[in-house]
Amino acid sequence: MTKRTQSKYKIDRRLGENIWGRPKSPVNVREYAPGQHGQNRRAKISDYGIQLRAKQKLKGYYGDITEKQFKRVYKEADTLRGDTGEILVGLLERRLDAVVYRAKFVPTIFSARQFVNHGHVTVNGKKVNIPSYKVKAGDVIEIREKSRKIPMVIQGLESAEREVPEYLAIEKDGVQATFLRQPTLDEIPYPVVMEPNLIVEFYSR
Repeated sequence: MTKRTQSKYKIDRRLGENIWGRPKSPVNVREYAPGQHGQNRRAKISDYGIQLRAKQKLKGYYGDITEKQFKRVYKEADTLRGDTGEILVGLLERRLDAVVYRAKFVPTIFSARQFVNHGHVTVNGKKVNIPSYKVKAGDVIEIREKSRKIPMVIQGLESAEREVPEYLAIEKDGVQATFLRQPTLDEIPYPVVMEPNLIVEFYSR
């Protein structure tokens, strides 16, 4: 378990937003930043700071993605035809750990990464243990039969916190999902406003 996973709610506090929409987020109680002087940080943010914040918020939302991994996804999005920001979030949603989270196989994006790493998921009938594996339209993602009684799977499937988005089709009592298409920004159920256009500006500086 990384320090990033152990301190996931510090991301919420630092950004001042409940980026996963979870009821246990400390932002629900304290909206100011962490630290001794958190309540006094009222300085105007520069354009660079606004762009950086947008990047940190989106990167933090997907859990354990490193800066190197995130920038690699951005560079791929930048080479494809279309709106780079839209393509960026679409590519992030194609990560296997993101699909596992969206399908409600597990309760959090952090547990999704761990779940995939431990070999509990198959793609088109074959075990895949790489969280960054990029699924394609028509791919069938399924919880392995021996893994369906794991407590966090039961918790995820029964959770009422999130809805499964329309670009996934859920079957077999929730343990199988088909990835229908790469989503656009307005289809992705982010609990907070994400601004990928600012991330494009950040990397274009």
